[in-house]
Amino acid sequence: MRRLPLLIVASIVLLLLCTRPVPAQERMRMAWAGTSPSNTAIWVADQKGFFKKNGLAAEIIAISASTITIQALLTGEVDCIIAPSATLVTSRLAGADVIMVSTNLPWFIDHIVSVADITSIEQLKGKIGGVNRLGTTSDMTLRLALRRFGIDPDKDTKIIATGENPQRLAALSRNVTQFTLLSEPLVREAEKMGFRDLLDIGTLKIPYHVNAVVAREKTVRERRPFMLKVVRAFTEALHFIKTNKEETKALIGRNLKISDAEGLERAYRAFSAAFPEVPYPNVEGVKTLLDDMAPRTPKAAAADPKSFVDMSLVQEIEASGFIKQLYKK
Repeated sequence: MRRLPLLIVASIVLLLLCTRPVPAQERMRMAWAGTSPSNTAIWVADQKGFFKKNGLAAEIIAISASTITIQALLTGEVDCIIAPSATLVTSRLAGADVIMVSTNLPWFIDHIVSVADITSIEQLKGKIGGVNRLGTTSDMTLRLALRRFGIDPDKDTKIIATGENPQRLAALSRNVTQFTLLSEPLVREAEKMGFRDLLDIGTLKIPYHVNAVVAREKTVRERRPFMLKVVRAFTEALHFIKTNKEETKALIGRNLKISDAEGLERAYRAFSAAFPEVPYPNVEGVKTLLDDMAPRTPKAAAADPKSFVDMSLVQEIEASGFIKQLYKK
């Protein structure tokens, strides 16, 4: 039998190595809601390739409100969602087997923006405020902030649903509302239109999970390696945000369709400082909401905040040294 020349053999071996099938990536469907830089981590994880890097073939689904994302999770349409404490807590109190496994944004960064002639929080009494939908993050944020200043949102004000950030600004400009909740960079846009940045809620640092990874307990229990991939991808995305300012600003602008340089700078500065390095779900963030609900909801008064979070995934990732290596500590 004739021997093949060594060069031909080497070429065949190299060809076989180059054409070996790439290990299949695990399919993931995730839903999120809200046109705000609070969702920067999911944009980065998806658009900068961190889901793919961690072995996930991700389908990311934008939904208009967090109250709808939970329905998609409970019906099995998605594997996990990005949701706030309010979505998690109200669903779990109703009997759903949902749990928070990590957090991307542990406190409010929004601003209360008002018409120009309102100069103090107290002057919001008797006025109409705008939120996305009743029961969503914006609604809960506004109500919690007002209560911090002794204003009963149900008795002293009227809060109505006017849509996401751009729609809320439009409602304010038409005087449908006299105050609303906005995040940067739209706060900057509102100021250019003559409205007043009445309160930066971020300065209050109210513990509350604005943006967290929520899954069904069954999924965490039966598909733990999958959920570790999800949390690891977000951990890398948070590191990217904190260490790649200009690329992150460009990504925020692209996703929000905003090019104002000062607005994007302000958005990056506010949100990057709030995004954590180690994304533990903080029990205090759940307790904030339970305490607020307790006078009106007996189940909330009796609930244990620790039962709403699973710390073990982030603990495992941190114990592996993965996060220290990211930040080279």
